[in-house]
Amino acid sequence: MALSWSEIKERAIAFAKTWEDAEHENSEAKPFLIDFFNIFGISNRRVTAFETHVKKLDSRDGYIDMLWKGQILIEMKSKGKNLERAYQQAKDYFPGLKEHELPKYILVCDFQTFHLYDLEYDKKYIFTLCDLYKKVSLFGFIAGYRSAVETKEQDPVNIKAAEAMGKLHDSLKDIGYEGHNLEHYLVRLMFCMFADDTTIFNKNIFYDYINNYSSEDGVNLASVINEIFEILNTPVGKRLKNISDELNAFPYVNGKLFEEHLPLASFDSKMRTLILECCLLDWGSISPAIFGSLFQSVMNQTERRNLGAHYTSETNILKLIKPLFLDDLWKEFEKIKGNKNQLEIFHGKIASLKFLDPACGCGNFLVVTYREIRMLEIAILKTIYGKDRTFNIEFFILCDVDNYYGIECEEFPAQIAQVALWLMDHQMNMKCSEEFGSYFVRLPLKKSANIIHGDALEVNWSDTISNKELHYIIGNPPFIGSKLMSNLQRNQVQREFDNISGSGTLDYVSAWYAKSAKYIKDSNIKVAFVSTNSIVQGEQISIIWNKLINEYGVIIHFAHRTFRWNNEARGKAAVYCVIIGFATFDTIQKCIFDYEDIRGEAHNIPAKNINAYLVDAPNVLIGKRNRALCNVPCMHKGSQPTDNGNLLFTDEEKINFLIKEPLAEKFIKPLISAKEFLNGQKRWCLWLVNAKPSELKIMPHVLKRIDNVRIARLASCKATTREWANIPTHFTENRQPNTNYVVIPSHTSENRKYIPMGYMTQNDIVNNSCLSIPNGTLYHFGVLMSTMHMVWVKYICGRLKSDYRYSKDIVYNNFPWPENISDKHKAKIEDCAQQVLNARSEFIDSSLADLYNPLTMPSQLVKAHNALDKAVDTAYRSSVFTSNTARVEFLFDLYQRYSATLFPILKKKK
Repeated sequence: MALSWSEIKERAIAFAKTWEDAEHENSEAKPFLIDFFNIFGISNRRVTAFETHVKKLDSRDGYIDMLWKGQILIEMKSKGKNLERAYQQAKDYFPGLKEHELPKYILVCDFQTFHLYDLEYDKKYIFTLCDLYKKVSLFGFIAGYRSAVETKEQDPVNIKAAEAMGKLHDSLKDIGYEGHNLEHYLVRLMFCMFADDTTIFNKNIFYDYINNYSSEDGVNLASVINEIFEILNTPVGKRLKNISDELNAFPYVNGKLFEEHLPLASFDSKMRTLILECCLLDWGSISPAIFGSLFQSVMNQTERRNLGAHYTSETNILKLIKPLFLDDLWKEFEKIKGNKNQLEIFHGKIASLKFLDPACGCGNFLVVTYREIRMLEIAILKTIYGKDRTFNIEFFILCDVDNYYGIECEEFPAQIAQVALWLMDHQMNMKCSEEFGSYFVRLPLKKSANIIHGDALEVNWSDTISNKELHYIIGNPPFIGSKLMSNLQRNQVQREFDNISGSGTLDYVSAWYAKSAKYIKDSNIKVAFVSTNSIVQGEQISIIWNKLINEYGVIIHFAHRTFRWNNEARGKAAVYCVIIGFATFDTIQKCIFDYEDIRGEAHNIPAKNINAYLVDAPNVLIGKRNRALCNVPCMHKGSQPTDNGNLLFTDEEKINFLIKEPLAEKFIKPLISAKEFLNGQKRWCLWLVNAKPSELKIMPHVLKRIDNVRIARLASCKATTREWANIPTHFTENRQPNTNYVVIPSHTSENRKYIPMGYMTQNDIVNNSCLSIPNGTLYHFGVLMSTMHMVWVKYICGRLKSDYRYSKDIVYNNFPWPENISDKHKAKIEDCAQQVLNARSEFIDSSLADLYNPLTMPSQLVKAHNALDKAVDTAYRSSVFTSNTARVEFLFDLYQRYSATLFPILKKKK
C-alpha cells in the first residue's frame, strides 16, 4: 500500500536533516539514494540498479550511479560540482540503453541541490535539499502515485496575479454576486490557491480538481468549487462513503473559514480561465504579510491603478516592533540561553504575549509580529534540544494565532487578516518541520486570530481584550488630514479629545493616540504607531500632547523621527512618517532614531527624555503666541491682493501695459512672492495705496483693472472680501512695511540647509506667500539665517508633505533669541550677515533656489554661512555647538527658562 502524502512529507523532512552535511560522491552517494527511495516506501531490496554498466556512444565504459529502468536515471556528484555537466553526462549514457530502459526522468544531485528533468514534458525543476518535502509530489511515480506535472510558475504571486484576481472580482460583481458573499468567496479561493502550493493540500489537487471536473464553458464550475468548499468544512469521518478519491483527498480545514453557506456563484469560460491562471502561479512563495494588502487594493477599482501604495512594508513594521519588544526579547534570550529552566519559562512568556492592532487592515503588523515571535520560539527550541530530533515537535510549539487581536472597519480586509495569520502559521510550522525533521501541520484549524469587524473609534477595546490581559498595541492608523476628514471622523477625533479647544483641527490619526492613552492608563501595556509627522509638528502638538502627557501620563519610550514612507509596491505613497512608542510607565532605556537623510537609514541616539517634538529635552509644549517671546520686531504675513489677477503683472505684461498706460509707471512696484523670490523671477503689482483720485481718473486702463477687482470681490462668497470691493484700489490685507524688512518665504524645501531669506526695501511689496519683519536689521536677518534657527524650524514648524511651512505664531514668536547679547557679538553677527548677502551678490544670474541647493551652493556662500553659524553659536554660549542635536536641546532648555512651564511634569512611575 502506498504511503500517504503526509507520511512522505514527514520522511522527506527527516531525510533532509539526516543528510544536511553530506558532500562526498564516492562514500555517501549510495546510502543517500537508498534513504531517498525510502522516503517513498521503496526499500533497499527494490532499488538494486546501482553502478549500472553501459557502453557509451564512443564505446567507452560508463557507470550510471542509479538506474530504475523506464523510470529514472540518477547521477550523483560531490557538493558544489557542476550539475549542468552532470546532466550532459547522464544523457551520454542513453545510446547504451535499450528502448524500454530509457528513463522518463533524469535527476542530478550534489546532495544539497536537486535538478530534476521531466523528459516527457520537457520541464526542469531546481530545488534544495531543505525544500525537498515541498517538491515530493514530483516523485509521485516512485511511490505509485500518478506523476504530478508541475505547471506552476516559479516566481511568487505578483501584481499581475493581483490584477487577475481583480478581474475575477469585477466579473462576479458584474453578474450581481457582490458584497459580503463576493468578498468571502474570494478569500476562500485565495486560501485554496495558497494551500495547493504549501503542503496544506496535496500538491495541485485544487487546480487538478477544478480543471478535470469543470467544463470548459465554466457552466458547472460554481458547483465544482462548492463541492470543495463543503468537503473542506466536513470532518473526514462524517463524509459520504461514495465521494470520489480526488474529492476525499482534500483535508478538513475547520477554523470557520468554510463554515458559512454562500450562495452559488456563476462562471463562464473566461472566468474559468482566470481562476486557472491564478492557480498556476506559485502561491507558496508569497509572504502572507504582503498578499492581504495587495488583494484588498485590487478589489477597489479606484485604487487598482495604484496597487499596494498604502501597504506597510516589512521594513517599516520592523522599525516599530523591534524597539517596542522584539529587540528586548532577543536580548533576554541571549542572556539566558545557557539555562534550560529559564529558557522554558521564557518560552512560556513569549507564548503568552498578546497583541492588538486597532486599525489592522489586512493584518500586516500582526502577521509580521507573529512570524518574528515564532522565529524566536524556534531559536529557543533549538537551544533547548540541540541536535536531538527524536521528539515530536508538535507537542513543544506553544505560540499560536489566538493571541493576536485586530479591529478593522471593513469586512473584506478583516477576513483577509484572519486568513493571513493562518497562512503565516502554516509557513512557520513548515519552518519548524525543516528545522526539526518532523512534519507538522495544524489541521484541522482549531484556533484563529481575534479580528473584529468594526470602527475602532466606536468599538470598546476592552470588549475585544481587557487591558489587564494585553501586552502591546501596534499598527498604522489611517492617514487622513484634518481638512480631508468627514464630519463623522472629525466628531470622533473631537470626542476622543473631550471636545477641547482646537481638537477640530487635529488629524484623524491623533484619535488613536488619545484612545490608546486612555485604554492603557494604569497598565503595563506598551503602544507604538506609525503615523504622519503632523502630530509632532506645528500647532497640533500642544493640543495632542498636552492631553496625552498631562492628563493620561503618557511617556515616550522611543521614536523614529521623520522618514519617507516606503514599500515594495507600485505607486509608492508619498508620505512622511514618524513612529512613536509610548506607555504610562517610565523606562531608562529611551532612544531616538534619527535620519540624516529621510530616505535613508536611521542611527540610534540614547535619550534621557523624549518630548513631543521627539527631542531629548524637557517636556515643554509650544503653542501659538501672538507676540514674540523675546524682545524682537513683530513678524507679519504679507499683503494679499484678492484681485483675480488684475493688479499683478509679469515682465512682459508690465511692458505691454505701460505702452498703453505710461502714467502708471510710478505705481508699478516689484512684488515679492515666494515662488518668484526663490527662483529669481520677476513679478510686479499695481500699488495704488497713495494714488490720488485725480491721478487715477486720467489712467483709463488702470481704472478698468480697478473695476475688474471690484466685480471679482463682489462675486466672492466671503463677506469680508465683498466689503473690500468698496476699496478696489488696495490689496485686501495691506501689511506692507514702511521700512526695510526681512522677508521669509512661507514654504520652502526641506532639502536646503537654510531657508533663503531676504533683506528688502519698503518699495518691494511683500505678497501673502511670504512673511516680513518690519524694522528687521542685519542682526535679525543673521540669526534667522543661521543653523541655530534652522534646527528650531526643523523641529517646531509644520510641514507641507516634507517641506517647511514657516509660522510666525509657532516658530518665530517662540524662538529663543540669544540672552543678553553683547554689542560685540551683535556686531559680529551683523558683519557675517552682510558677508552672506555679499556672497549672494557675486552670482547675480543665479536664483536663491540655485544658491541654496546643497549640490550647487557656491563655496563663497558656504564659507560665509559657516562664519555666520559660528558667530550665532558663540552669541548663545562661549563655545561652538558640535551638532544640531546639541543645538536643539540647548534651545529647548533656553525656551523653558524664558517661558513659564506650560504644564506640570508628572512624577514618573517606576
